Amino acid sequence: MGVMEFVVLGPVELHGADGAVVDPGPAKQRTVLAALLVDAGRWVAVETLIDRVWGEDLPAHVRPSLYAYVARIRRMLAATATPQEEAQLRRGPGGYLLDVPADRVDLHRFQRLVERAREADPDRTDAQRAAVLREALGLWRGEPLAGLAGDWVRRTREGWRQQRIEAVLDWAEVELRVGNPAGVIGELTTLVAEHPLVEPLTVALMRALRAAGRGPEALACFAVLQKRLAEELGADPGAEARQVHQAILCGESGPPPARGAPRTPAGAGPGSGRAVPAQLPLETRGFTGRADELARLDGILAATAQRRAAVVVSAVSGTAGVGKTALAVHWGHRVADRFPDGRLYVDLRGFDPSGTAVTPDQAVRGFLDALGVPSAHLPVDLQARVGLYRSLLAGRRVLIVLDNARDADQVRPLLPGSAGCLAVVTSRSRLTGLVAAEGAHPLPLDVLSPAEARDLLTHRLGTQRVAAEPDAVAEIITRCGSLPLALAVATARAAAHPAFPLGAVADELRDSHGSLDAFAGGDLSTDVRAVFSWSYEALTPVQARLFALLGLAPGADIGLFALASLAGLPGSETRAVLRALENLHLVEQHEPGRWRMHDLVRLYAAERGRADLSPDDRDAALRRLIAFYLHTACATRRLLGMDEMPPGLGDPEPGCRPQRLNTQAEAVRWLAGELPNLLAAQRLAADLGRRRLVWQIAWSVDHFQSLLGHVHDKVALWQAALAALDSDDALDVHVMVHRQLGHAAAHAGSHDEATRHLKHALTLAERAGARGIQARIHLTIAQAYGQQDRPRDALEHSIRALRLHKELDHPAAKAATLNSVGWYSARLGDHDQARLHCEAALPLARRIGHEGIEADVLDSLGYIAHHTGRHQEAVDHYRLAVARYRAVGGDYWAADTLDRLGHAYHALGRRAAARTTWEEAAAMYGDQHRSALAERVQRQLDDLGPTVT
Repeated sequence: MGVMEFVVLGPVELHGADGAVVDPGPAKQRTVLAALLVDAGRWVAVETLIDRVWGEDLPAHVRPSLYAYVARIRRMLAATATPQEEAQLRRGPGGYLLDVPADRVDLHRFQRLVERAREADPDRTDAQRAAVLREALGLWRGEPLAGLAGDWVRRTREGWRQQRIEAVLDWAEVELRVGNPAGVIGELTTLVAEHPLVEPLTVALMRALRAAGRGPEALACFAVLQKRLAEELGADPGAEARQVHQAILCGESGPPPARGAPRTPAGAGPGSGRAVPAQLPLETRGFTGRADELARLDGILAATAQRRAAVVVSAVSGTAGVGKTALAVHWGHRVADRFPDGRLYVDLRGFDPSGTAVTPDQAVRGFLDALGVPSAHLPVDLQARVGLYRSLLAGRRVLIVLDNARDADQVRPLLPGSAGCLAVVTSRSRLTGLVAAEGAHPLPLDVLSPAEARDLLTHRLGTQRVAAEPDAVAEIITRCGSLPLALAVATARAAAHPAFPLGAVADELRDSHGSLDAFAGGDLSTDVRAVFSWSYEALTPVQARLFALLGLAPGADIGLFALASLAGLPGSETRAVLRALENLHLVEQHEPGRWRMHDLVRLYAAERGRADLSPDDRDAALRRLIAFYLHTACATRRLLGMDEMPPGLGDPEPGCRPQRLNTQAEAVRWLAGELPNLLAAQRLAADLGRRRLVWQIAWSVDHFQSLLGHVHDKVALWQAALAALDSDDALDVHVMVHRQLGHAAAHAGSHDEATRHLKHALTLAERAGARGIQARIHLTIAQAYGQQDRPRDALEHSIRALRLHKELDHPAAKAATLNSVGWYSARLGDHDQARLHCEAALPLARRIGHEGIEADVLDSLGYIAHHTGRHQEAVDHYRLAVARYRAVGGDYWAADTLDRLGHAYHALGRRAAARTTWEEAAAMYGDQHRSALAERVQRQLDDLGPTVT
């Protein structure tokens, strides 16, 4: 019996353990599978998946579409797996993870084999290397991701093609060394035809033809290359091609220099005046990961052959300590053989603590010296020196690495002016001017993935030590925020004490939580706090203040309007300051209008906030921010049909600018994005002793949390509100808190706690004679009994609530109560009474425009219709209910309605519609961590059998 295997180096396929090819479905579903397979064994964020599969061409309901594809892939994996081997597609906070061994994916197996062949191992012979490379290249089955389209597919395919070309060149070199030129001529001939401007392929083919005794054909290859380069690029063949050509013409008996071996370009050497600089620094020890970024650089390099005149520039940007220099230097060494005329490097010290950045004049002088220009021959002024520098690079293939640039103006004079050269610029700044004016390819660098971070630790500390303490390793990675510099400091500490357990390092990092003290290296360049300070010192006072305030703000990210209130600045000025911080990678705009900081940058910002801002400035800023969240959230309640406001709301703090929202859709989007920050603001209010704000925030977001089904978060929300109460608060506040906490506890399954709080609330309300509040509490008690599957008790309290509402003018509450009576009547089989009450509730909900209650009523009417044999009517009600739930952000309840809709479709014999609906419901249940319901719906899918078309 074989094993399950996945193919992406060709048409996307799944091969079962028995060797059978399993159809992975339509193109979009294959793209979802491919987008997961490229990161097999690693979490892929939902947003990343959506971007890879749809790009900017998003369908109206992209997430349900993704859920459906994921559900089908799960079923396919479950059907293909053997009892001994199960491939799982998991959902978690980090997105989706396709849990399969990487060597079961042909792409990862290809990359691993190529890396193995390239490893420096004195015990491995060239014949063995050739065999490994042949195995790797044999995994290619045609065009990768064949039949798929989209920007991500195109970019990925181009990167993989470049990797294949590099592997073919390695293989050809090894085969020539073992005396097998004939074995590579066919493959090289094919590739040269496919990529006629990729010069190293032609050079490799010329070498192979010459070694096989076919010199005239090799000369013909050179002639074709020379003609094509002249016609399409206006360039001549590079030094290596000319060298091989000259060797053939001269009839030299020795083989030409091997690919990557030391060489002297044509025209270089003693007396030629053309030096071959090799200025790249040493590689970072244990460099790992960055496969996507390396592939992007490979793709940019491949694109240089298509450029007629202008130099190709790549701008690698990222926050301090993220590994920009390490990436540029590693890649430079990896492709050094593609630049036979030299590699230039300069550290421009754009953010040096001394404040003395390297001037363009200094950098050009250094390059001219490296290129062999005697100091006596240097021109006097900068413009003339730049002209000489560019003249020396004309017609040559040189890599220029401009490291740690401050801005585009520092870089521009150092860019070569003709095709063939490539400049890689690294900077904490985004260098948007360089992107706009010089067409630089932006390459933003993020922190390492958890898998890459673990590989870094393994490279530096050894496989055995890392494998022995997985929990400690995971904590070290988390505490370091996967920032390469922080990981380097932590691993250096561990390496200095090889006998100490890694748990000791994890303990030290945990003990210093909230401080950067644990990340102090041996010198300034490896001290995380010092490295961050170099960026901070470059800020203006206004920028530095906002940066410091950001470190004190609660929540993982923050929106523009919240930031404006935090800073007490107009929105336009706040945006301008943010652009400056974003340009230096001190903040990241991870989605339009929302900014966040890396955890360690945030720690540094908080340190600056405590050290540089006055207590009054800090406290006023945080009060404005809390007020912003509270008042904007209260405004969303009105748009969602909830007209009541929390008692004693009052006016916002001076300088606070609540965000104006105009539609229900805007309110839902705002709440969805800001809910974690609202909860964080509640905790901050409690810490600051602002007790009234604690229960007011709970009130402001309670309805939305109910729509989302965040039952445990809702319990915590109201428990915090209860803890903030005291005897001075009004009776109606005490009633509200106990009622809402009881409601939340009931939905969380804590029925004793729910009963205790609801009875206490009812007693207080009856003592005060508040009949409207009594009605609401009875309705909440009915819902609590419903959670316990006690429909008769639930109906009794629903009827009591309805009697009270007949005397009151609360249309939303009355509509909800009518629906409650109808729902529990239907649950008890009294469908006529159920329909009567629900049909009375529906126009009332529509008249007041409360889509959440309307969705509840439509769901009840669908249930009633389905259980009385009117299945098409049930479908109509259910579908409209789902649309209403989604309009108000109620995906939690929409999942239940989709499950019921599937049953209605099945009753009509519409099995394909039932399958699609249940797949979406199962995926949504999985995302909501309602595993028992997801499993039940999956059993319904299994029982459904194959779809009949």
